[in-house]
Amino acid sequence: MTIREAAAALGARILHEEFEDAVLYGAYTSDLLSDVMANAKDSGALITIQAHKNTVAVASLLGISVIIICNSRPVPEDMLDAAKDKGIALLLSGENQYTVSAKIYGMINKC
Repeated sequence: MTIREAAAALGARILHEEFEDAVLYGAYTSDLLSDVMANAKDSGALITIQAHKNTVAVASLLGISVIIICNSRPVPEDMLDAAKDKGIALLLSGENQYTVSAKIYGMINKC
């Protein structure tokens, strides 16, 4: 499943177009960036409500392809600019992290 396929299946909005439509092999859900740094894997999605540019920095460090911001949290311009600069996709979902995580798990693992 690619980032664009995931966005369509989730009904999430793609916030910019400056990213490669990579295949997702996994995801990690957390709002604690130190936890993300310790446990998230590359080639995946980060599911969070942390809408700030530090989230992009952590994603970039780990090779995360897409950040999915949940609960329709407002995304500041500096986060959007950082994501564009690093080529990391940003998706915005109105659903909570539990729901998005379950849907992504089901899509990746074909449950």
